[in-house]
Amino acid sequence: MGQAPMTNSTAKTGMTRRGILAAFAATVITAAPTSGTAFGILRGAGDIRRIRMYSGRTGESINMIYWLEGNYIKDAVNEVNHFMRDWRRGTSMRMDLRTVDIMAAAHNLMDISEPYMLLSGYRSPQTNAMLRARSGGVAKNSLHMKGQAADLRISGRSVSQMARAAAACRAGGVGRYSGSNFVHMDCGPVRTWGR
Repeated sequence: MGQAPMTNSTAKTGMTRRGILAAFAATVITAAPTSGTAFGILRGAGDIRRIRMYSGRTGESINMIYWLEGNYIKDAVNEVNHFMRDWRRGTSMRMDLRTVDIMAAAHNLMDISEPYMLLSGYRSPQTNAMLRARSGGVAKNSLHMKGQAADLRISGRSVSQMARAAAACRAGGVGRYSGSNFVHMDCGPVRTWGR
């Protein structure tokens, strides 16, 4: 295999964008809320954001940096959108990245490497109506239908621990569903509910 030609920026730094991404992928990312939001990412190893999730429904998983040095990475964002699709209908939409940022910041606050289990991301109106008919806990105008919410679980943390981490971000809604063992996170108005 031949080596890629060096560009001026590669010659100056000795690293390619791919090399930088690989180096960052191996580091621990620290995110914490500052100035009252989830978006205050600490700059220890550079301004990077990572999301780790798997789906028991589809068998898929993601573990990727989706933001690097002030920019969302288009291919990574597209993969997040596909991963968080309505698996029942096979439809996806552009997720509101503020929700993904809240998820990433809360995950880092919990100081755990285990990925989230995604129970629900985007929901089509048809899926939301079906779930609402089965359960009183599904909102008619759910933020899931706008790509602004996620229902998540981590076996290594309790619902209370997850909810406290998400609420500490002070950037959206946090619902505790202890009976079903998951936490709802969204980028809507700051509020909390459930036990």
